Amino acid sequence: MYEQTMEFSVQKDKEAELKKNLTVIYDALKEKGYNPINQIVGYILSEDPTYITTYNNARSLIRHIDRDELLQALVKAYLES
Repeated sequence: MYEQTMEFSVQKDKEAELKKNLTVIYDALKEKGYNPINQIVGYILSEDPTYITTYNNARSLIRHIDRDELLQALVKAYLES
């Protein structure tokens, strides 16, 4: 019935979800007048969620992101660009 092997990639799905959530967080910070880069970096360094606005559920989203995975994705994206 199936002649080709299907490939399933959890990593690609995780990265896509991470990017989507980070974009929502970035946009929420920008809409509220914050410098999104500075705020996200502050959160990454301190793990203090008060760096992230509650607007558009951004603070809740950032709490569901593993900081190690986020840093890995950011370094990977930086080096690949």
